[in-house]
Amino acid sequence: MVKTGKIFSTLTATLFLAALLVSGGTAEAKTRLAFSGGPDGGTFQYFSNAISSRLSRNLPNVEVSNMASAGSVENLRRVNSGDADFGVVYAGDIYLGMKGELTNDTREYKNVMGMAYLYGAPAHLVVLADSGITKVEDLAGKRVAVGPAGSGAAASAQRYFTGIGMWDKIRVEYIGYSQAAAAMGDKLLDAMWVFAGFPNSSVIQAAASNKITILSLNEAGDNSTFFNDNPYYAKVVIPKGTYSGVDYDVQTFQDSTIWVAGKHVKDDIVAASLKEIFSDEGLAFMVSVTSTAAAMSVEDGLMGIVTPLHKGAISFWTEKDKSFSDAQLGK
Repeated sequence: MVKTGKIFSTLTATLFLAALLVSGGTAEAKTRLAFSGGPDGGTFQYFSNAISSRLSRNLPNVEVSNMASAGSVENLRRVNSGDADFGVVYAGDIYLGMKGELTNDTREYKNVMGMAYLYGAPAHLVVLADSGITKVEDLAGKRVAVGPAGSGAAASAQRYFTGIGMWDKIRVEYIGYSQAAAAMGDKLLDAMWVFAGFPNSSVIQAAASNKITILSLNEAGDNSTFFNDNPYYAKVVIPKGTYSGVDYDVQTFQDSTIWVAGKHVKDDIVAASLKEIFSDEGLAFMVSVTSTAAAMSVEDGLMGIVTPLHKGAISFWTEKDKSFSDAQLGK
């Protein structure tokens, strides 16, 4: 007489073998990754959501979940520690973080590796058109929202206003873009700083409530050591007509927004992720989510990256016949 336990064990083994055969003979565990994005209303969040959903849908046995974040600096820290696998970080924050020169933070973040250039993030300094504020110096004593504490926006604002000798003269408010735009509409703020690709939804929101002015920033930067002290920033123009009522070119500067991976992420996953997103279909999908993604291309895939690339990224871009700087190779 065959014991019941033996029959059950035999049946279980048979069912498991059948499952293996149906799945192709292997039982692969899903690789679960976290992508650290940005605050609500910010361009980072559009990119992290889009990339996460695309990779989860199209990469076999990979699932990428999007994580809300304060922004660039928090993403740098999360990816460096392994709390996140992918992130969106400004080139300046990666550069300073590797050297232990972030504002009020001397730790060295050496586990954050570049993957690809996404877009340029220009500084927008928005005021109400009827405020009487026509130049940066007029903000002395005024309330300025600079983004959430720990965000790349707040860090860039502090660098800029410190560089031109104004940081201790403004009343800093650490709040996110959407909240700042609403406060601008209610005239509870004098200015909002947005460091993001254009057109930005929160600046559009502010312009819908009141007539706005976007201040040009480069003259004050040129009259100080700001650009010399921060060589990763490049001058750029926000074209007239980008925002309602702003019928002039805005002279400002930008940082490069970089898709990064932790050094711990497997090379083949990084290479496969880049292959998916930088395919013709992947790039078209990104533009369908946010027009800012029009800046993404294979041609400009390494633009603005002044720090080491992930080995998986080197493998992918080598296949695209890209050449690398010594800094990108970690030399």
